[in-house]
Amino acid sequence: MKKIEFDGNKNVIYKNVKLFRVKRDLTQSQLAAKLQTMNINIDQQMISRIENNSRFVTDYELACLCLILNVDVKDMLQDFYDGLDKD
Repeated sequence: MKKIEFDGNKNVIYKNVKLFRVKRDLTQSQLAAKLQTMNINIDQQMISRIENNSRFVTDYELACLCLILNVDVKDMLQDFYDGLDKD
């Protein structure tokens, strides 16, 4: 199976997930629990893998993360947009 990566990253939000999670004073387990209430099948280890850039993030996971962390999608993707501006 072909590996899907963008510029060597499994996801482009890994830094911002942790940044916004910590700003909201949430543990990885608490974030996972909130996602589970939105029918997202995710646990603390998966959050850790997202934050360590070793797990993909689906579009619906991104949308739910933004809702829970009270952040705009554009803000969550800011590092991605900044990287495009450098080219």
